Amino acid sequence: MNYASVIETSIGNITILADEEFVYAVTFEEKDVSGLTENELTIKVANQLKEYFNGTLRDFDFPMQQQGTDFQQEVWQNLLAIPYGETTSYAKFSAHKPLAIRAIASANGKNNIAIVVPCHRVIGSNGKLVGYAGGLWRKQWLLQHEREVTQQGQTELKF
Repeated sequence: MNYASVIETSIGNITILADEEFVYAVTFEEKDVSGLTENELTIKVANQLKEYFNGTLRDFDFPMQQQGTDFQQEVWQNLLAIPYGETTSYAKFSAHKPLAIRAIASANGKNNIAIVVPCHRVIGSNGKLVGYAGGLWRKQWLLQHEREVTQQGQTELKF
């Protein structure tokens, strides 16, 4: 059985999808959740996301599982190692497999658990924001939010 929660945030609605054991999606994409109810897991994730947006939570702790290849799973696991409030470039992120930089970028783009698996923390080698399924404006907002929470400064006005 599948379950869902939808929360309103500063950057739009977020839909959380789970089964009895694992969260498999946290997305800005509109999903048809009619007929689905919340469960303890989706409620827990919704509360943690609210804490993230309030600046009181940096590390999520709930069971999650995305469908993907072994390579994609490795990339998503590596994303979890990027510290809150910090960024890395695609070149640095793929330094252990430099010939796979495009495949790594592709796997990053297939991440279905936004914010929690922090693909928003990977930027271009030139420091520019590139590729984010939720839109670059959301990526910018998330990075700015984390910088403010870690007191690394606010570089732009938030909306």
